[in-house]
Amino acid sequence: MGEIVLPRRMFLWCMAVIYLTAFVSLYVQIPGLYGNEGLLPARWQLRYSGKPLVEQLLSSPTLLWLGPRLGLDTHTAMELLCLIGAALSLAATLVEAFRDSVVFFCLWVLYLSMYEVGQVFLYFQWDNLLLETGFLCILVAPLTLIRGSRGVREHDRVTFWLIRWLLFRLMFASGVVKLTSRCPTWWGLTALTYHYETQCIPTPLAWFAHQLPVWWQKLSVVGAFVIEIAVPFLFFSPLRRLRLGAFYLQVLLQVLIILSGNYNFFNLLTVTLCLSLLDDRHVYFWLRKAYKTDNGNDDSKLWSWLCYLLELVVWALVIVGTVISFDLQLDTVKKGISSRTAFTYHQFNLFLKTVTIPSIWIGVLSLTWEMVTSLFRCACVSGFFKRFWGTVQWTVFAGAAASMFAVSLVPFTFIEYDSNSRLWPGVRQAYEMVDRYQVVNSYGLFRRMTGVGGRPEVVIEGSSDGVTWTEIEFMYKPGNLSASPPMLTPHQPRLDWQMWFAALGPNTQSPWFTSLMYRLLQGKRDVIELIQSDVSQYPFHQQPPAYLRAHRYRYWFTESKADGSFPERWWRRVYDEEFYPIVHLGNSFLEGMLNQYGLKDKSPPRRLSNTTVAQAVRWVRSQVRGVPAHTLIWTLIACSATFCLVQGLRHKNKDVEKPSDAHKATATDRTENAADGSSSDHHEKSDEQQADEEDDKEADSEDEVEEEGEEENEVDEEDEDEERIEKR
Repeated sequence: MGEIVLPRRMFLWCMAVIYLTAFVSLYVQIPGLYGNEGLLPARWQLRYSGKPLVEQLLSSPTLLWLGPRLGLDTHTAMELLCLIGAALSLAATLVEAFRDSVVFFCLWVLYLSMYEVGQVFLYFQWDNLLLETGFLCILVAPLTLIRGSRGVREHDRVTFWLIRWLLFRLMFASGVVKLTSRCPTWWGLTALTYHYETQCIPTPLAWFAHQLPVWWQKLSVVGAFVIEIAVPFLFFSPLRRLRLGAFYLQVLLQVLIILSGNYNFFNLLTVTLCLSLLDDRHVYFWLRKAYKTDNGNDDSKLWSWLCYLLELVVWALVIVGTVISFDLQLDTVKKGISSRTAFTYHQFNLFLKTVTIPSIWIGVLSLTWEMVTSLFRCACVSGFFKRFWGTVQWTVFAGAAASMFAVSLVPFTFIEYDSNSRLWPGVRQAYEMVDRYQVVNSYGLFRRMTGVGGRPEVVIEGSSDGVTWTEIEFMYKPGNLSASPPMLTPHQPRLDWQMWFAALGPNTQSPWFTSLMYRLLQGKRDVIELIQSDVSQYPFHQQPPAYLRAHRYRYWFTESKADGSFPERWWRRVYDEEFYPIVHLGNSFLEGMLNQYGLKDKSPPRRLSNTTVAQAVRWVRSQVRGVPAHTLIWTLIACSATFCLVQGLRHKNKDVEKPSDAHKATATDRTENAADGSSSDHHEKSDEQQADEEDDKEADSEDEVEEEGEEENEVDEEDEDEERIEKR
């Protein structure tokens, strides 16, 4: 694999943006979810028993234990940590010096602190993925703030390889669990005929995707299986073009998911992981810049042709295997491609047992190769002390990478029981020690397709007299049949997501729903803003409802009309059953449910902290109150991207101006020499002036290299040297 300087820098910038998105998205929702009058107050998760701080951190690793020591209640401390996380991630987005190992460690600790008290609203796989990727960023990022340099380190390829291994685990497991779950829609290749309308929060494009013919939907499922199960093995290919092909296939899948569904920052994070498959040469290709390589001889040309042939064989095997496994055939009658699963569950299980352990050995060989090549780079460094210090760093980071790889084998082999049981007991013990910190996790998205008989949706209704009922419409989730599905990536409205999960079962499986009904009856503004950020759009904003109830409906996308025109409504629905009975404040059923789940706060109201920090936190809250979260997030991302783009253009213009000034000076000298009619002495003097100018230009170039640091690689320096030699 080639140099990974630029992909690594792109990866760290993207991670800073994703952290910014995650913190801002969560910050906006903290009062309604975890505030003192929220659905699940965070202070209930922290029992201040007077134990030493170290014991408290060991029992629950969260910085919120420091709240009382700062004079802050848990709610205010949680908002403060989110604001610090957002500020740090914004600084890392704008300034490369802040994309530092120490900064990423702080971001990881801050998000872990939120996760520890987040309860059901933060227990999503993408939260686990963000924590695991964020921990790897600590190893990947340079120690700029301490070391004072962002130069390339010899062990960078080893730590960056862990990102590729995480991507492999994520994608391979996501594909495997769809088949090991024995879900009939995945095995029948009909999952996407339900997915677009039954996913949590679809986008407007999901309606159009749902209208595609069945044969295309089934073929899309086949493509998803190939991209998630077969293609990830190409991540470790020694052939560069195979890795690039795998990169574009993964990005294609993630972009299609982003266009058809609102999955917050998850797909953006997956695309960020895909950057580990790139190298500097391909990034230069994107930038339309020349990447200097050694001129190939006859042997290298022969090797290049052999690589081309091998790549064609690999892609041919993937295509032939797909055709055989899914019995792909041209259907001239329906003018499409027919497909079916041509293997059994038992055969797939045998395949899984066959490839799980070999995939681990592939990872071992790939990691070993990166370690050996990095060690060789350390040995080639000039200077004893530099070589010694580089070897020490390599030892530390190679050991850390090997440990992370070993521990990750435990959750990775959850997909196959026999392989998991064969792991060394010491690895299991290490995994149990770090499991609570979300350093490594198991993954497997869309295991089973829900809503086959229609999308279940809970609709809450309120009334002031118990006779006339008004539906309470959420800002994002389906409700109003005429309302267009939103486009809100990368924000995640966590209450809307949990409403989707609640509709899949009885209300007893979602204790927080009782708390939601209770807070709405009380008219708590923080909870209302989770439903409508503009409180005036809430039907009971002037006076809380006296009665509440909830019904379950079945929703479907509408179909296009016979003449091809679009229908007036996006959805159609039928009544299913009662989800929550009619309740009011003091209702025996409501009181019983609150007491059963421990949701009724019996402690006296707490006084607000009046410290300077608390007042500053409340002031920030007053400035963003009422602003839709997705609007706030995209504003920050757009401003940050614009700032970085302007900075990049300024640096580029500086690089262009210096050579052009030198050319102008040279042209002027030549004109003067021609006009004066040049004697031999004059020519010698002119040559001396040109030599001086060349020396000045070399000094300027050296200053520029020192200022830009790693922004110029060895290839650019070689190009400049060749140009100077030619000019002389």
